[in-house]
Amino acid sequence: MSAHHGAYLPGMSEPVISIEDPRAEDVRELLGAHLAFARAESPPEAVHAIEADGLAEPGVTFFACRRDGELLCVAALRELDSAHAEIKSMHTAEALRGRGLGRLMLARLLEVAGERGYRRLSLETGSQAAFAPARALYGEAGFQTCGPFGPYGPSEHSVFMTRAL
Repeated sequence: MSAHHGAYLPGMSEPVISIEDPRAEDVRELLGAHLAFARAESPPEAVHAIEADGLAEPGVTFFACRRDGELLCVAALRELDSAHAEIKSMHTAEALRGRGLGRLMLARLLEVAGERGYRRLSLETGSQAAFAPARALYGEAGFQTCGPFGPYGPSEHSVFMTRAL
């Protein structure tokens, strides 16, 4: 890890999170890295990551975090019903992990979910050691483990988490 530990380095502008098209070229590349990571760590039947086209479907809002045009991290909210949404495809570029970008994105997702009137926000992540940082991040933000929800069934390879809003 570099000596600069925070998300913001001197002389750099603040990261900006906005709604974007997940089919943009640089976004597709980062989503490809997300899928490759999931596929490397989980058996095929336990990979629930969505391709870019799926993230562009109605009911899904895709967010990108950029600094000076550079894509840093991505995430999506998928509406399950009028009171419940799911976090999908949250991924930070590998070289930028540990700088608070995931926390920044998660805070924005929670803010948008609240604005939209959702009463619950849930997610599925891997049970393997490689997903421990993600589970810790969600736990710090008040998410608790729960049973399968929405389209999911029980799996030893998945951890389901939820938070009331």
